[in-house]
Amino acid sequence: EKFSFSTSVRNVYEAMLMESKKCGLDMSLEIEEDLPDILGDKSRIEQVLLNILSNAVRYTPEGGRISVRAGKGEGTVWMEVADTGIGIPQEALPRIFDRFYRVDKARSRASGGTGLGLSIAKDIILKHSGNISVESAVGKGTTMTVTLPIEPPVKQ
Repeated sequence: EKFSFSTSVRNVYEAMLMESKKCGLDMSLEIEEDLPDILGDKSRIEQVLLNILSNAVRYTPEGGRISVRAGKGEGTVWMEVADTGIGIPQEALPRIFDRFYRVDKARSRASGGTGLGLSIAKDIILKHSGNISVESAVGKGTTMTVTLPIEPPVKQ
């Protein structure tokens, strides 16, 4: 279905706003004007956006900041979540989208992680012909970006 990517980003942001405040985090939202509607499975895409934002809240210590931004590129829309959280070691970055992989087994178990969220997120985004990427540094934070086509490519 065609749906408003901008509204989905705003809904996910608002869904996590109370939780972020409870955790003592400063969360901001910046959405470019006139984002085009996109074609896709709205509930699955919102599931991905929520997973990324909830990870940022979970792994950012009290007093930290989370910035949610959304915009458009050539034939695409994107959402970026940047946090000042604990970060991910460089050697772990290639594996974070693997099923059941957890960067820190003890910490993930304590926070309820199964190691499936990012794997499922990547599968959903790839099925929409999109991309999900991550940049991170330990102690500095993580930036995750989801990019989706406005119109999916025509299947041959």
